[in-house]
Amino acid sequence: MESNTTRDELKKSHLFSGLSDDQLHLVCQTSHMTELVEGESLFFQGDDVVSFYLVVSGRIKLFRVSAEGKEKVVEIIEPGQTFAEALMFMDHPHYPVNATALTSCKVIGINCKYFKSMLKESIDTCFLLMGKMSFRLRGLINEIDTLSLNTGTVRIVAYLLRHVPEDDNCFELNIAKSVIASKLSVKPETFSRILKNLHELEILTINGRKVTIHDREALHSIGSS
Repeated sequence: MESNTTRDELKKSHLFSGLSDDQLHLVCQTSHMTELVEGESLFFQGDDVVSFYLVVSGRIKLFRVSAEGKEKVVEIIEPGQTFAEALMFMDHPHYPVNATALTSCKVIGINCKYFKSMLKESIDTCFLLMGKMSFRLRGLINEIDTLSLNTGTVRIVAYLLRHVPEDDNCFELNIAKSVIASKLSVKPETFSRILKNLHELEILTINGRKVTIHDREALHSIGSS
């Protein structure tokens, strides 16, 4: 059943902007809204792919677990972003990661089978989807370069610089430090040690999740090294 809320949220997304009213109606008819509490799983690695998703509110953590039980965060999905859409083009696909709510979340699941069929009638959406997947691929390549070519300190500083407001030296980390450390391929104890070193150098202070930058110039110097 079509929901006005679902329709309104889909219309906000750039990915669905090329759809006609009839096509958007079809997507709504074959979509569903899901609410998750913090820590609740949306799907597990290896599950059959039925839907791809649009995050309406909250944040979703995509991660893999090694044979030793260690967790590696692959991506944090923010509100307004879609994920798992590329899987609809594979034969008998399975999700390659786990998806869990970092906070209370609302997500819209879009049925892959019906959406893929509808794409044949929407060239504009095909190009939007191709562009989005290309952009994500470039982002993943850049991330591989960052992880392989830069030290842990540089990776952490670069992350902080991406999140500090231009007009304010104070901000709050929107996810737990342990999740950030996993995303940056840094051990939690190494993450804490690097933050302590930056504090001792009087470059920044972290109190809980609140970050205060004292020396932006020094931070930029480290981040670009």
